[in-house]
Amino acid sequence: MNTQLRPALVMLALLTLITGVVYPLAVTGIAQLAFPHQANGSLIVIDGKTYGSELIGQNFDDPKYFWGRLSAVNYDSSTSSGSNYGPMNPALMEAVQARIDALKAADPDNTLPIPVDLVTASGSGLDPHISVDAALYQAGRVASARGLNEADVVALIHQHTDGRQFGFLGEPRVNVLLLNLALDGIE
Repeated sequence: MNTQLRPALVMLALLTLITGVVYPLAVTGIAQLAFPHQANGSLIVIDGKTYGSELIGQNFDDPKYFWGRLSAVNYDSSTSSGSNYGPMNPALMEAVQARIDALKAADPDNTLPIPVDLVTASGSGLDPHISVDAALYQAGRVASARGLNEADVVALIHQHTDGRQFGFLGEPRVNVLLLNLALDGIE
C-alpha cells in the first residue's frame, strides 16, 4: 500500500504545481507581454477615466446616443446568457414589440425598416456591436437630439465601422461605445 500511495501523492503534488501554478502564471505572463490591452479586458481608458470595455455592451437609452442590442442579462458580464426564448414564445414577442415601440416613440418620423439586431438580444447578452444598418437607422434621431447635421453623424458611423474579420468573416459592424464616445468628443 505504501509503495503505491507515495508515488500517487508525489504525482498529485507535482501535477497540481504544474497545472495549478506554473501553467497559469506562464499563460498570464505571455498574454501580458504579447497582448496587454486584450489581457486586461480591452478597457477604454482616456485621460485616466475608464469608460468601459470594447468587448462588453452597455445600456444606452438616451436619444442622443446610439442604442445597442438588447441584453437578456442587463449587460452583466458575470451572467452572460441569452434569453433562450424560442421564436414563438410570447415573452420574446412582447420584448420585441416593446423595443419596436420604444424605437418608434424615440423617432416617430423614421420610416426605415427596423433592423433585427435592434429588437433582439445576442446569444451572450453582451454584444458591443450593432450592424451598420442599425446605426444608420438611428442616425436621424441622434443628429436631431444633438442638433447635428445628419450627414455628419452618418460620416461618423462610417469612420467607426469595422469591416469583416480577416476580410471575409462576419459582417461589417459598429462598436456602440466607441461611436458614442466619438459623438461626445472623447476619443
